Formats: sequence, C-alpha cells, structure tokens
Amino acid sequence: MTRRLLAPVALGAVSVLALAGCAGATTSSGSTADSAGKVTVVASTDVYGSIAEAVGGDFVDVQSIITSPSQDPHEYEASAQDQLTLKNAGLVIENGAGYDAFMESLIEASGTTAPVLTAVEYNHDYPGAEGHDDGASAEPSASADDHAHDEGDGHSHIEGFNEHVWYDPHTVEDLTAAIADELGRLAPDHAADFTANADAFTQQIAGLEDSLARIESTDAGAKVFVTEPVPVYLTTAAGLDNATPNEFSEAVEEGQDVPPATLLESLQLLDSGQIRVMIVNPQTGGAEVTQVEDEAKAKDIPVIEFTETLPEGQTYISWMQSNITALSDALAA
Repeated sequence: MTRRLLAPVALGAVSVLALAGCAGATTSSGSTADSAGKVTVVASTDVYGSIAEAVGGDFVDVQSIITSPSQDPHEYEASAQDQLTLKNAGLVIENGAGYDAFMESLIEASGTTAPVLTAVEYNHDYPGAEGHDDGASAEPSASADDHAHDEGDGHSHIEGFNEHVWYDPHTVEDLTAAIADELGRLAPDHAADFTANADAFTQQIAGLEDSLARIESTDAGAKVFVTEPVPVYLTTAAGLDNATPNEFSEAVEEGQDVPPATLLESLQLLDSGQIRVMIVNPQTGGAEVTQVEDEAKAKDIPVIEFTETLPEGQTYISWMQSNITALSDALAA
C-alpha cells in the first residue's frame, strides 16, 4: 500500500489558553521584532526559511516550522509553541495550495497581523496568479486578517496544479522580490540592504537557470519518470519530458494505492527503453514505488532522489544546484 514515509509530527492541538500571557512585544505597526530589533520571519518550511535568510541577511530572525525531513508538511499538526511563533511574527511565508495547510489554522488561531506571502501566488500556473507580474514589483501582500482561507479543510489540492513551486526558478525569483519589498516596508532603514541581497540571490537563481539551459541544449525532449510531482517544475525548465502516467504520481502524492492498470503501464514504459532518468522522492513511497524503482535499476535507468525539504547543511541555492548536477550526470550516464 502506498503511503507517505514521513512520519506525522503530532505535537498536540493548538491551544489559545496555553498562550495566555506569553505574547512578545509588538510594534505599533503590528509586526514583532526580536530582542535584537530584527524582523522576525516565520516560514512554513526551511526551504522558504533559507530564501528569507538570503534576502534578510543580518536584519532578520528566521524561524521555520518544518526543519527536518522526518516532518511532513502535508500531515504536520501544529503545537501551542508554533502558535506563539506565528503570533510574534513580523512576516509569514507559506507555500499554500494545501501543501502546508497547518499554516492556515495557525495564522487564524494566533491572531497575527503580520503580512503573509503565499508562494504559489507567484507561479504562472496558479489560478489568478495575482502576485506574479514579470517586470513589475510584487504587489503588497495581504495581512493575516484578510488572508484567504479557501482550501476547505486545508488538505485539499487544486486539481491539475503542482504546488511544489519552490522547484520553479521563476516563482522563486518573484517570491524573492516580494520578500525584499515586504521587509523593506517593515524595516525601511534596511530597505536598500534587502534589495541588494535579493538582487544577489536572483543572480544565483540565474546561475541555476544557466545550468538548466545547458541540460536543455544537449538533452531537450528526454523522457523522465517521476514517482511524485515534486521535481516537475525543474525538469520542465531543463526541457525534459515528464512521461509518468498522471495516475501513478498523483496516487503516490495522495498516499493512495496505484491502480493495477497504471502500475502495469508504468512498468511497460520502463521496459520500453524510452525513459532516460527516474526521479524518486525518498520522503514518500510504498510497494509500487519500490517496484518501479527496482525495475528501473534492472533496466540500467539511472535513479536519483529529489527531496521536499533542505538536506542538512545546504542552502536553497546549493541544494538546487546539487539537484541539477545530479540530473545532468544521470542523463550523461
């Protein structure tokens, strides 16, 4: 049976009573700085935390809720401490589209008035794509008070939309600009620093795009098989063709059994000799994933791993570059 291998972190129900009398000092604008006067940025995962650190530099204190591969954003249950963290935030960064649904309940329960940046809104494919405007500065983000909670129980996904947008360089570029703009509003004395840091970070993203362009120049149209949609934005940017049956990757992502007919189709695809590389998310899996991975190895198809969260000791840029290098090496094998 297919299942997510990341263990849920049930830290207890969020409790307003547990936080009574624990709130930190708040500025007149409603945002909260730490004791050193830095803007407190709360990110749903360390992926966005790493981006915020690159932009904010010495003038932010970044706290990420999800910091370990053993914590699954899809299943994470927030704690009273998490609620306090959100309450004291100066800026909140989430992924959105149901990926980190725990943030929706935390934002509402904490009563934070911090602005909220939702990464999926900076992606071209997101319905409306209101935050994504090439050539223009990002629109001011909504405060938590009027932040939309339109995902039902928070665990639903938008049909046909891949929410793993941190693998899309263009989305990250626009989110980076939005972070710099918002930090500049919160700490205007350091606005120029945030802009300079964002520019430098964007140049590093351009380096990633150059690496992807080199793959496209030699391997455009090469077919890849992904056990889950996590890396598809990156493989698309490299000019590669995702040949995975949709029913396979969707079932794995949702923690469901892969239909037998789809499993057979996938195995036949691997046997056909068309697939150049298989990409596995080691944080999810099941019997069907193991079966197709074993089949790929038996057919001498390179198998590489792309994760959802930062490996230990990596920054966002170094992590993405290592993924791109692994992909390039696998295609050249």
